[in-house]
Amino acid sequence: MGKRSGNFLTIPEVCEELGVARSTFYDWRAKGQSPRCVRLPNGSLRIRRADFENWLNDLEDAA
Repeated sequence: MGKRSGNFLTIPEVCEELGVARSTFYDWRAKGQSPRCVRLPNGSLRIRRADFENWLNDLEDAA
């Protein structure tokens, strides 16, 4: 797995961890089904590790 940026994950890191294509992540995002994202001033997205973990836990509870 790539280098971690502290408490924030990049989209490629999230996709790699989940084993999904980037297009799948953006489909989820368009449908409001992705973890919460933070948009940086340069336009790139980051996901807080805690938000990612909470999102996964919520999916597990719903299954």
